[in-house]
Amino acid sequence: MIKIWGRNTSVNVQKVMWAVSELGLPHERIDVGGAFGKNNEAPYLAMNPNGLVPTLEEDDFVLWESNSVVRYLASKFGPGTLEPVDLRERAGASRWMDWQLTTAGPAIHGLFWGLIRTAREKRDHAHIDESRRKTTAAMTILNTQLGKTAYVAGDRFSMGDIPVGLIAYRYCRLVPERPGLENLDRWYKSLEQRPAFREQILPVPFV
Repeated sequence: MIKIWGRNTSVNVQKVMWAVSELGLPHERIDVGGAFGKNNEAPYLAMNPNGLVPTLEEDDFVLWESNSVVRYLASKFGPGTLEPVDLRERAGASRWMDWQLTTAGPAIHGLFWGLIRTAREKRDHAHIDESRRKTTAAMTILNTQLGKTAYVAGDRFSMGDIPVGLIAYRYCRLVPERPGLENLDRWYKSLEQRPAFREQILPVPFV
């Protein structure tokens, strides 16, 4: 059985849990990191020397880095569903996964930490405002793509929608008064209706 090491409030763990549920895979998730600790202890570091979550364990195979784990699961268990068959569509999905890591994720970091994980009296509002601006700019790029295709890589949901979908989830929660991004809103509402999203993301505390 697949084991996923990591607390479910981590956005990176949520990527993997969403993928696992989309694929209907038997699995066990083990709380590690944050308040649970253990991620800097020797047994965990032997699997993941970074001390970060998530880590996938499958028999004698161990894999870390959340987007790599999602790609692995999609390739092994979801060819034609999470992993697009068409090479160019697959590359497009992978591109948006990378974009989440390089652009959208860093953009929203200050906004999430500033509003959710920082006490009100200690907030750096200039930093929060800058993060909000950068995140809106990133979501505008995504909105343009979603004016061309139903999902990020084409006309079907794929692995590419998972990482960016979680950034959109945080953006919609943190920026309720946002510019008109009709394509983004349409796409995000479709993600909210997916059973795997409703099972793995919506019930989890937003902390």
